[in-house]
Amino acid sequence: MNNRGAMNISQILLEYKAVSLSTEKPFRYTSGILSPIYCDNRILLTDPRSRKIITEHFVEIIKKNSLEFDVICGVATGAIAWGALVADALEKPFIYVRSEKKEHGKGQAVEGKLNPRQQVLIIEDLISTGGSSIKAIENIREAGGIVKECIAIFMYGMEKSQQTFKDIDCRLFTLTTLSELLKTAVTDQAITKEQQSIILDWIGDAANWGKKHGFE
Repeated sequence: MNNRGAMNISQILLEYKAVSLSTEKPFRYTSGILSPIYCDNRILLTDPRSRKIITEHFVEIIKKNSLEFDVICGVATGAIAWGALVADALEKPFIYVRSEKKEHGKGQAVEGKLNPRQQVLIIEDLISTGGSSIKAIENIREAGGIVKECIAIFMYGMEKSQQTFKDIDCRLFTLTTLSELLKTAVTDQAITKEQQSIILDWIGDAANWGKKHGFE
């Protein structure tokens, strides 16, 4: 995504509070880690304009990079709707995948029709560590699909997550990143440069960020 496109998406994420930033009262994740950022892109589905713009940017990345695929797949649960919107825009088949197989019924991870050797484009809403996305990709491959690319609305930009995608030979594209969003937030005076630095420090060492900044 070019800088203008990334800025546009960043403004939408901030405007609709899909991404919340707080360096004074950090958020505690289910893992116990404290973070100055919280992301919930599902709220964007409420707004028709946001849905339209984000879907258009997904399509732009696909066309700009000449991505070839047979099926679009949304990762449950946050990216199911986004995947369906992109599939509808491109008139492509749609499926969705869980990072974990169901413990009942057929015990499957993939929902929808996937034929062996079909190329599958993964749609994600958020990449944090990348762990759940990787499990989803592995489940598609185990079911017979071929996955070469994944596109996400937003990613934190942790080195670990980027390396993880390289390790499984899957190219990762994003509409915007935390780094780009913070630049937009500073420009719009939503945060200060000092707060920007504090938040970026979390990317480098999320596990110890809370203690380092006096919250633990």
